[in-house]
Amino acid sequence: MSTEHAVVDAEIDVARLRVALARLSRRLRRHELAGLTPTQLAALATIGKTGPMRLGDLAAAEGIAPSTLTRLVTALEDSGYVQRTADPSDARASTLAITAHGQEALERIRTETTLMLMASLELLTPGQRSTLAAALPVLEQLADAQGAVGRLPLGFAIAG
Repeated sequence: MSTEHAVVDAEIDVARLRVALARLSRRLRRHELAGLTPTQLAALATIGKTGPMRLGDLAAAEGIAPSTLTRLVTALEDSGYVQRTADPSDARASTLAITAHGQEALERIRTETTLMLMASLELLTPGQRSTLAAALPVLEQLADAQGAVGRLPLGFAIAG
């Protein structure tokens, strides 16, 4: 492991951080997802955030294969969460837009998860909540980081 990575490990217990984030994420997903898988929900949220988008753009944004995209879009259409229309600028392409039903489902899910998280935060002391609030910019930076995510550090090997 490089010196740089050893410093990170000395300052932050990376394994504990990974486990804590994974557990929190699972807890926030433990609600009725309006009949959606986490991948379908992520795609619906992307369409809801960006507005109508081409299928290829959705696949790129979500990092999913075309075969997976076809099943995902079909499920979202069958549930009435998105509507697919022909792209007026390219007859071979389709555009997806969120429906009112899809927008309502997203809002309900956001409200549920926000309320769940608020209830969990009530278990913390005021000092702990302040510490967490101060860490938000760093957590947002980690969440938005591109590049290193999904790659092992150079010289890093997993013992098997």
